[in-house]
Amino acid sequence: MPIFLDSISIDPKSIKVNLTTGTGVDIEWKDGHLSHYSFRFLRDACPCALCDEEREKAGRKPWQAPKTVPEALPMFKPAMKPLTAEGVGKYAIKFGWNDGHALGIYSWKFLREVCVCEECKAAREQQ
Repeated sequence: MPIFLDSISIDPKSIKVNLTTGTGVDIEWKDGHLSHYSFRFLRDACPCALCDEEREKAGRKPWQAPKTVPEALPMFKPAMKPLTAEGVGKYAIKFGWNDGHALGIYSWKFLREVCVCEECKAAREQQ
């Protein structure tokens, strides 16, 4: 768990889930930090036990994209997008994905930990 979260806000000020446009989720945190998460990124970073185990076997962190095999032919993948999005209490959001997956509960703390902005990437690399 990243240490840098101890000094920053993990509570959102505003959340925009762009289901219609398919552009992802935008969160403004109470400390003024802005995060954008593409739907592809969120699906790849799903925090459910099943996805977490698959990532662990592959040796990747939630904020890292899956590795492709160099000699493999690129396969067409339909755009990943949620069909539904709903709040879970005051601490998280949950998606029902177009691939049928709906197990992950994305807590605000998790989303702040996996923020992919340059500032957060640099903070993770310093640890």
